[in-house]
Amino acid sequence: MEIFSKRCIIRPFNTDKIEPFMAYRNDAEWMQYQGFKNLTKEAYAEALLGNLSLATGMQLAIFDTIKRTLIGDIYLKQDNEALWLGYTVSPRHAGKGYAFEVATAVIEWSKKQGFSALKAGVAAENLRSINLLHKLGFSCSCTEEDELVFVLRLRSAD
Repeated sequence: MEIFSKRCIIRPFNTDKIEPFMAYRNDAEWMQYQGFKNLTKEAYAEALLGNLSLATGMQLAIFDTIKRTLIGDIYLKQDNEALWLGYTVSPRHAGKGYAFEVATAVIEWSKKQGFSALKAGVAAENLRSINLLHKLGFSCSCTEEDELVFVLRLRSAD
């Protein structure tokens, strides 16, 4: 599975990218709103390199297409006809438009795959992520398990 944007490619992780992934995933301040963090290299490797499936959820790497550096990661999980979206950009690459760019590419890919909606859960305090979701066209639909749930309809209801 590969998804392309102007500057990035989203694809499965390689073994040699586990340590760069750990560098930002284990940064407590940067990852304060994330759940998938502070694991061992072995635990990350098992999650990132194992069987990838939309049905069970998959973490994909975001790479700069020119430098081939790891910029961040995307999480996708199918929920019936909808797809849950999670995203993290490394602090070294934050503020450069990568999250918007790759989320837009995932939206287009999701439409082509026939998904009816994208969903994203976000902590109410995570204003940067909330602003990004609004910019992408998501609307807040409810609160689940102390998270705001945002939804982007990809096709009209029949």
